[in-house]
Amino acid sequence: MTRNPYSIGFGKIPTHYISRDILIDEILENLNSEEPQAQAYKLTGIRGSGKTVTLSAIEKSLRNNPDWVVVGIKPEGNIIEDIIGTIYNEVPFLLSFFKSNINLSKFGIGVDIKNIPPVSSLDAALNKILVELSKRKKRLLVTVDEVKNTVSMRDFVQEFQILIRQDLPIYMIIAGLYDDIESLENADHLTFFLRAEKYDMTPLNYTTIRNDYMKTLKVNQDVAEQMAAITKGYAFAYQALGKYMWESEQKDISEDVLLKLDEALSEKVYRKIWSELSPKEKWYLNYIVTKDQMPVSELLQLTQKKKNEFSVPRDGLKRKGIIDTSTRGILKIKLPRLKEFIENNTIE
Repeated sequence: MTRNPYSIGFGKIPTHYISRDILIDEILENLNSEEPQAQAYKLTGIRGSGKTVTLSAIEKSLRNNPDWVVVGIKPEGNIIEDIIGTIYNEVPFLLSFFKSNINLSKFGIGVDIKNIPPVSSLDAALNKILVELSKRKKRLLVTVDEVKNTVSMRDFVQEFQILIRQDLPIYMIIAGLYDDIESLENADHLTFFLRAEKYDMTPLNYTTIRNDYMKTLKVNQDVAEQMAAITKGYAFAYQALGKYMWESEQKDISEDVLLKLDEALSEKVYRKIWSELSPKEKWYLNYIVTKDQMPVSELLQLTQKKKNEFSVPRDGLKRKGIIDTSTRGILKIKLPRLKEFIENNTIE
């Protein structure tokens, strides 16, 4: 049997996926331009929306470009030390520069170099490395996935701002949940980061999903359109529904396939999202999910609440990527089969 082209694993680019080519090309075009207009980018969205896949695609492209040094780091720990340590261990063309110019032994990186005193700080060491990269016409990209508002992350963003003011070739792309990105944006002294380019992982194009299902699963157009509608353009649901349809070897959507989709959404994504909602957000959501879209006036009538009482839960659900409020006075559920999850969760 041919290998299933769809995957519901996290953390790497699936063998078969719908790429956000326009977004990726826009970022790469700017980064590779002679004078990039932006040096920091934020990718944000709900769990399973494709942030990591998009970030990985950009990393992969630039790792294959000899003009770039790409370093992926975690948001915890000493970020600048991690950047320097990674460059020291993974960038061979800079090894001779390290051995003759920077003594990092004080920080447990490399070995003690005779006649060269240890650098006073890691910030100073990173500055020297960037100056050397600039001389060699190369650029450094730092990527951070699942970013958090940590002390080390805030310190790095502040240092990053200093480095770009010195016109040094350092660039940054971070990916994170709406709340985590917003928390970092609103941290003290990070005004620069608030202005950095932000990209929201909007739903995948329905027509693209339909055409992919028709080509890969060999289902007819009506079934492919039904499948695309079920996913609501949600990247994880697109992969999961494709995976279980492939395994079923059927050309129609069966109840068994939908049950497996619901289980995957529940275990991989929705339980975590649900656990992070406030009691009021959960309470209102129980009413909102009864329809794909609901007028706010109808919700207030059902709940016997006033508009100002709903405003805070509404903003929270919107910020977390669960509801769409772009149409005035209308609430739309953005996540597929959330009603089924909430009904099962309430029963449990």
